[in-house]
Amino acid sequence: MRVRRLPLILIGLLVAGLAVSGCAAPGASSDPGAAQSASAADDFNDPYEETNRGVFGFNQAVDEAVLVPVAKTYRTVLPPPVRQSVHDFLQNLDGPVIFANDMLQGEVKLAGNTLARLLLNTTVGIGGMFDVATLIGIPYHSNDLGITFAVWGFAAGPYVIVPVLGPSNPRDLAGRVGDGFGDPANYFASAHMLWAVVARTATTGIDERSRNIESLADIERTALDNYATIRSLYRQRREAQIRHEQSNLPNPTPIQGGDGAADPSLSYSIAK
Repeated sequence: MRVRRLPLILIGLLVAGLAVSGCAAPGASSDPGAAQSASAADDFNDPYEETNRGVFGFNQAVDEAVLVPVAKTYRTVLPPPVRQSVHDFLQNLDGPVIFANDMLQGEVKLAGNTLARLLLNTTVGIGGMFDVATLIGIPYHSNDLGITFAVWGFAAGPYVIVPVLGPSNPRDLAGRVGDGFGDPANYFASAHMLWAVVARTATTGIDERSRNIESLADIERTALDNYATIRSLYRQRREAQIRHEQSNLPNPTPIQGGDGAADPSLSYSIAK
């Protein structure tokens, strides 16, 4: 029964994504450039700034009191090779969702790379614990349903700060829910061992936060307005992902996963 209902859920999410993002841009088609232009024009769509700033302040308090100490402990307890293996394993788990979104966007070459990575790292890389594919010249790239919606012409909608999860917009939120339902690992685990879904999400957040500790701390220390800087950082990073470009920008939304960059030495430039 659950398998039969899944396509209906995903179709519903697609329709909901269109509605909450303010519908597709006029004349939007499968042209990624049109989607990117629409998103760029929406660059400062922050009608709920006052509320967002309040949630941002709450998130900062949670980050300082909980997330950063946990991430620092994670870095202290686990040596770098082990942390890298955890990171590689989590990225390998994302492979089926990345592959599906590559195909949905018509990115056949990227889909081929993702499939090759998934096969190599799952077998030769011992279940994804080692990123063999990158070593032989098949680099990792991120992809998700939020990016697919953007390529299809969905507008991002207003900028929002989600409690604990951080910066987002209706398009990315709908995409995140859709990816969660469509992820084979999550689907299997939710039916047999729900704790594994929670553990995976928590570990992904801790791993990603640990890889961005210095970068985000430096931004907070030097920014005149940390809220505005993080808002700009989030949008620039998502635009790069929509264009399928590797970004060296730190990740302000850890649960969303990273681009495969090795922290802590990230260089970045943020236009406010």
